[in-house]
Amino acid sequence: MRHGISLLPDCRPAARSAREYYRDALTLSRTAEELGLDYVKMTEHYLRDYGGYCPDPLGFLSAVAGCTSSIRLMTGAIQASFHHPLQIAAQAAMVDAISGGRLDVGFARAWLPYEFEAFGVPMDESRARFQATVNAVRRLWTEESVDEETPFFRFRRATSLPRPEQRPHPPVWVAAVRSRQSFTWIAEQGFGLLVTPPPHQDALPGTREMVEVYLETFRAVHGPGASPRVAVSVPLFVAETDEEAYRVADPLLREYLTVWAESAEDWSGTTSKDYPTYEAMGRILRTMRIDDFRSVGTAVVGSPEQAVERARQLTTQLHADTMLWQVDFGGQTMATMEPNLRLFASQVMPKLG
Repeated sequence: MRHGISLLPDCRPAARSAREYYRDALTLSRTAEELGLDYVKMTEHYLRDYGGYCPDPLGFLSAVAGCTSSIRLMTGAIQASFHHPLQIAAQAAMVDAISGGRLDVGFARAWLPYEFEAFGVPMDESRARFQATVNAVRRLWTEESVDEETPFFRFRRATSLPRPEQRPHPPVWVAAVRSRQSFTWIAEQGFGLLVTPPPHQDALPGTREMVEVYLETFRAVHGPGASPRVAVSVPLFVAETDEEAYRVADPLLREYLTVWAESAEDWSGTTSKDYPTYEAMGRILRTMRIDDFRSVGTAVVGSPEQAVERARQLTTQLHADTMLWQVDFGGQTMATMEPNLRLFASQVMPKLG
């Protein structure tokens, strides 16, 4: 089992400045390395409080590379539908070189309507554009004089520089949420799977089913000796007692769900064939009860003993070999993030393997 910190800032600028957030996130990244965690992951979003402080995960991870020496760096994830593959391939390879070959590249299809609108990308072509972009990036990392002709981009005789430090290329992960088509495609390509479990109990069996689709497809396509990988990202808060953990974490979780819902509500009145069932997401998040969120296990909150139990349940249910712990939810500062991470590393992580 591998562990990492997962960063998805939900800071409101009136409460915390970007400078303060990045300072704390870099300090926490160094602490994670000191404590023996395996990854620092940063996502990508734009425009609003939900992720607005993380428009460039590769830029942030380049800063992490400069102040660490061994922990791996993961984009979690680059929203490939909004970028040209020539840019992704070259910029990721640069961070791979700067870090001495420590980069894992995670991709996501994006899901917020206002981001698609701002970039001028139709949501109904997101799947085809995403897959074409990821495939082109892989070719640019591994081939020379690459020709691509797609409805979304075209180029001829492209040899991307710098070449990746890791050969044939950095490990690739792809995020999926609900679509069987997405889980199947990720497995067929031989990529690792990034999963964020739903914050409500009724949907968790469906996520487990899709993870099993990924695992079965991966082994069927790549053979019985193949090595599929599943990384799960969930909020984490550990304190000395359950009561103390709930007292501190519950208001932070509520703020996290509120900020998330504010962005998800952009789905009201929006539909897309590439995103079935997303229309109700804002309402679901608004009505989510914190104790339900915790009891499902998709937020691991409590004493070290309870955190171990919840984490074991989640890793078993979703066949995870990597846990990426979201430790910055609710606009936290180091005053709560660091004690949480240190207690996890000393009393929870050793019992999880």
